[in-house]
Amino acid sequence: MAGRVEGKVAFVTGAGRGQGRSHAVRLAEEGADIIAVDICRDFETVNYPMSSSDDLKETVALVEALDRRIVAVEADVRERAQLIAAVEQGVAQLGHLDIVVAQAGIAPMKGEPAVQAWMDGVDTLLVGVINAIHASLPHLKAGASIIATSSAAVAMTGAGLGAAGSVGQDPGGASYQYAKKAVCEFIHELARNLATRSIRANAVHPTNCNTPMLQSPPMYKAFRPDLENPTREDAEMAFYFQQLMPVPYVEPVDISNAVLYLASEEARYVTGMQMRVDAGSYLKFQDYHV
Repeated sequence: MAGRVEGKVAFVTGAGRGQGRSHAVRLAEEGADIIAVDICRDFETVNYPMSSSDDLKETVALVEALDRRIVAVEADVRERAQLIAAVEQGVAQLGHLDIVVAQAGIAPMKGEPAVQAWMDGVDTLLVGVINAIHASLPHLKAGASIIATSSAAVAMTGAGLGAAGSVGQDPGGASYQYAKKAVCEFIHELARNLATRSIRANAVHPTNCNTPMLQSPPMYKAFRPDLENPTREDAEMAFYFQQLMPVPYVEPVDISNAVLYLASEEARYVTGMQMRVDAGSYLKFQDYHV
């Protein structure tokens, strides 16, 4: 039985670990070959370790264990030329490009220097998404699918990342929410402009997701600002606050299953969607509107 994306090639950014790795592996499980990108080095303004070269190699091993091909490149999504080169290398080896998953992200809360943290957040979370998609567009044909990662945080007020009270005090944290909101509008306009070409574009909005970004001291502090040095156990009590369903977080595969759906022919008429995988986070913070 053929997989749901059998014979397709997917370009995934942030593929070294976390959601990006999960997306690459899930798509490979369903028949896709992968072009995988990750920066594989730390940011001065991000107060937790980023993925490493060994992490990206592990992603390669997981995809190859599924008998799928993968081209892995260490590249910075803030630099469009690097992504153009990575995509061209992948297409040269794998033949074409059908799926784009702009996943790479950072959480530079309380990053210093503060203005640099703002720039790194916006450049990675917004410009990086645009760069990944624009590097891919010349290779995409009718039937292609573009998926960008936004966040359930865009619908929150007074809680979590980028809360109103942090503006000016924590530019790195505020950059996260701003950039994720901007991704929503970008995907909406992108979908409008690509629909007549039968290329789809959608955004996925995860809530708390059980990745190294969430399980990190700066994120613990964001959820438990009342404590000087909160532990995972301290923060996990507060993680529940973001969802209406009684869970502290979802797993990466929960997001990957949504990515797979949007990449597959099952979603061939789904475009411009802001798809929430958020355990009811949006319901908790927003009233109904069309």
